[in-house]
Amino acid sequence: MDRRDFVKIGAAIGGALVASEALAQGAPDKNAGKRQRRAGPFPGGQPAVVTPNGTTLPLVEKDGVKIGHLVAMPVKHTLAPGLEADCWGYNGRVHGPTIEVVEGDRVRFYVTNRLPEPTTVHWHGVILPNGMDGVSGITQKPIEPRETHVYEFTFGKAGTFMYHPHYDEMTQMALGMVGMIVVHPKNPKGPRVDRDFALITHEWAIPAGTRRPDPNEMTDFNVLTFNAKAYPGTAPIVVGKGERVRMRFGNLSAMDHHPIHLHGLTFEVVGTDGGEIPVSARYPETTVLVPTGSVRVIEFVPTESGDWAMHCHMTHHMMNQMGHGFPVMVGANAQKIDARVQALVPDYMTMGQSGMGGMDDMKMPAPKNAIPMRGGKGPFATIDMGGMFTILKVRDDPDAEDGTGWYVHPNGTVANKADDVKMKADGIDPNVAF
Repeated sequence: MDRRDFVKIGAAIGGALVASEALAQGAPDKNAGKRQRRAGPFPGGQPAVVTPNGTTLPLVEKDGVKIGHLVAMPVKHTLAPGLEADCWGYNGRVHGPTIEVVEGDRVRFYVTNRLPEPTTVHWHGVILPNGMDGVSGITQKPIEPRETHVYEFTFGKAGTFMYHPHYDEMTQMALGMVGMIVVHPKNPKGPRVDRDFALITHEWAIPAGTRRPDPNEMTDFNVLTFNAKAYPGTAPIVVGKGERVRMRFGNLSAMDHHPIHLHGLTFEVVGTDGGEIPVSARYPETTVLVPTGSVRVIEFVPTESGDWAMHCHMTHHMMNQMGHGFPVMVGANAQKIDARVQALVPDYMTMGQSGMGGMDDMKMPAPKNAIPMRGGKGPFATIDMGGMFTILKVRDDPDAEDGTGWYVHPNGTVANKADDVKMKADGIDPNVAF
């Protein structure tokens, strides 16, 4: 490589970095003219965070301090239609409400304990005085049942964080006691987003027909959720074509990382619970791995309208109360087995001989308060996925969409049954499948 080549490469790299930095600092948005940018209530016009299927903690300001109240308590919670569980949560909800503040805010959180055992609250990822960290026995006395403790500190750093107990974590977190924290920057950088969402992943062990999640389970989780809802209980996420969207994923699952995959677009990971990722370190992705105990923040601008799947890409995490521990039955002939068992149990049918995709359509009997293999109704057929799954609805006019409608495809844009004549014309034998 001679000096001239070196200078050319240096100029190219420098130009790319300048362009990338300009985007981060708020360069003109190509899509800005195609929509009305709505200023939100936070610095720089950033919008308020939406927690699908959830809520935001009410805060009251007094003498320069924002005051909130968290009540740890037993909660009866519906994870999906047909499955209710006896959980623990905050303020009558599972999971707890999202805490939303601004960098530099002084806060005072009262925490009341209505559980049958002590608890605390740890502010996961937040830098604060040691005595406010919420670790029982190390930084504070546990909050005994029927007691209220108070935490007071300043959010000195912007970012996305979480909160959860640090007393009997195995039980309390497994039963649903987790929540998200969003600290908006006082002086935001980069282009303003149009929509901002917070989703926390979770895994539960709830044997079919039971109500209490098993906090002792270490490997065999059978209900996987976004914001404590399994599909079809998850709320769809509606955004506009050409809008800039931010999604904040938190993971306080007991044992599993979750690779969250979005269809129909690419995104960049822009932050973690440690802070903002420098522009020079970002790269395009379609799947983000959210490790246990971590936060990942992504941003994207969708360019294609439609109903796009968003889900954990661990395939068992897209099933509802799937029976684990069964032998492999794919390809087996179970006629003799079924005949013998049906003499005792008339409705019995061996599952999985030709795969598991049509199990929901069979409407097989199940124990009360159970949703084995159950998915949801789609515009073309049954959606045979459940668990950590939802639908990103990209629309030209998102404010006119309530999330219940399905995308209307333009003519000729849906994959359909092939025509024999067209197959032959394209040199494909129509009988190749037989």
